[in-house]
Amino acid sequence: MLDTWIVILTLLLKAASLWFLAVALFALKKPRPYARCAPRTRFACLVAARNEEAVIGALVESLREQDYPNALYDIFVIPNNCTDNTEAAALTAGAKIFRCFEPVCCKGDALHEAVAWLLPRGYDAFCVFDADNVADAQFLARMNDAFCAGAQVCKGAMRVKNPYDSWLSGCYGLYFTLFDTFFSRARMSCGLSSKLVGTGFAVHRAVLERFGGWNTSTIAEDAEFAALCAANGVRVCFVPNALTYDEAPNDFEVSLRQRRRWCSGIMDAAVKMDAALAAALRGSAPLRALDSLLIVNAPFLQALMLLPLTLTLISALMGGTLPSLVLSGALSLAASTLGLMAFAALLAVLGGYRDRRIIRTIMGFPLFMAAWLPIQIVSLVSRTRSWQPIVHSRALSVESARAA
Repeated sequence: MLDTWIVILTLLLKAASLWFLAVALFALKKPRPYARCAPRTRFACLVAARNEEAVIGALVESLREQDYPNALYDIFVIPNNCTDNTEAAALTAGAKIFRCFEPVCCKGDALHEAVAWLLPRGYDAFCVFDADNVADAQFLARMNDAFCAGAQVCKGAMRVKNPYDSWLSGCYGLYFTLFDTFFSRARMSCGLSSKLVGTGFAVHRAVLERFGGWNTSTIAEDAEFAALCAANGVRVCFVPNALTYDEAPNDFEVSLRQRRRWCSGIMDAAVKMDAALAAALRGSAPLRALDSLLIVNAPFLQALMLLPLTLTLISALMGGTLPSLVLSGALSLAASTLGLMAFAALLAVLGGYRDRRIIRTIMGFPLFMAAWLPIQIVSLVSRTRSWQPIVHSRALSVESARAA
């Protein structure tokens, strides 16, 4: 009976893995680019910021230097729970300030108030950035192309602005390349929704009006909003030439804390949205609903990978085959480590990371990826729901980030 459960669980997990692999293969197909269009979309650029005095100016300056008519966009910084001079730094750089009237517990709360206030003010689309970002000068122009082509929700590509600070920050660069290529680009090529990560994306006003504003409640507002889009038949489109550069942590403990917050929030988003996504399987875009259902439940699925392994160990103990299982497990671990290093080298090439310092990142990438499993298991039994700030300090220009 135990062996039967092992087989069932393994088959279910393999089926999910095969889905992701099959979709990832579409990354080999080059997506059709959007036609260049004259500027006509009026944007509101939103930046929720908590104690970001050191970096907010660089982001605002990168947005002010957009290759896009000044009359067609405004920059709104939403300072919340600040104990530093974030607001003053944003004003000095040239942003407008939106002050929340209600208590803000997470980024979604800040976006909720700002969107509610700005929706009646004639903006066509809302772009969301993190305070530690800088945006490429073509960001708004390329988003305009997508909206002119009929897109409703758009996600740009992500880069790390400090990839060579440490092996860990470099791993984030490879991780972003992984998502841009094998999640967003692949899904754009096969008609699914691209992966929506919480910065460098834009939403048309028609979607927000349909949804009654921005109304996420989890600390993974991006995953929750993406699931809401899938449940309502709204496709997220990838805009690869709309680039943002993000600051990655160099401290492993900080990275674990950050990723645990991501995992906890995504798990909460899954609990909230699973019923709606399951109902959407009978709607007009069932494959997008299925894909979103698998993506938002990925932390659960990955945490469950430990269960067949545990059952296999118990079965080996009962059957006296533990020594051979340990040997095969060690060989499998060695092969997986080498395979992840090879995959990291591929991601480095795809992401344009040519500096020799990326070698240490390639060597450390298996550890970076392996750390997800204990994070997911901890989040499974004890989820964090409080937002803890990550200290950002690299106020680089776009040119410096691009040259890094």
